[in-house]
Amino acid sequence: MRLVGDGVFMVAPVPRRLRPTAEIHPEAILVGDPGRAMALAQVLTEGPKMANHARGLWGYSGWTTGGRGLTIQATGMGGPSAALVLTDLAELGVRSAVRVGTCAALDAGLSPGDLVWVREARPWSVEPRGAGSPAFPDEALATRLRAALGDDAREGRVASLDFLHPSPGNATPDGDAADMQTAALFAAGKELDVAIAAVLIVTDAPEAESLDDEGLADGAKVAAEGAASALFT
Repeated sequence: MRLVGDGVFMVAPVPRRLRPTAEIHPEAILVGDPGRAMALAQVLTEGPKMANHARGLWGYSGWTTGGRGLTIQATGMGGPSAALVLTDLAELGVRSAVRVGTCAALDAGLSPGDLVWVREARPWSVEPRGAGSPAFPDEALATRLRAALGDDAREGRVASLDFLHPSPGNATPDGDAADMQTAALFAAGKELDVAIAAVLIVTDAPEAESLDDEGLADGAKVAAEGAASALFT
């Protein structure tokens, strides 16, 4: 229970997947990899506390140098996992979030290490279903994110797949990059009344070496710093 004023107590929600052990703040950064959640929490907040370890979905909460509360939460792999985590976060009070994820380039103009600011994400399934209806980020949050990233990111359309890319027997999806979560998060955010935006780090591109761990960490840091700026602007 928690006090909400004038001696009135409200029973705190108990989500079905996350088991928070620290305060969950209204602003959050979402990453797929639990290890990246820990790394970014150490970069973005002072004295972060583990807020969740249930199901291996590590989450952390702390305070920025500007005194703003921030939660960094792992969402696991794939759209269904990400949408379920966001559902729990919304129940716990998260009102805006930025996905900092990874993607594979579909556009020849993208290279490993590039950042992609997502203006549209379309779910893409194996045939015969193919592409679904596009999902869009929250306009205000996405605009702030674009401004915060500046020249560090390129605008792009993302195909969110339910299969690995490249995958033999599956057609190359339409878009600038492919990932596995963004469309599901955009759609879930709209249903849950949570503002969502996304920036992705390109890890793979045709005829190029994959981004190494150091390069990925550097890209994630730049992307997450832009995300935090957008959340608190």
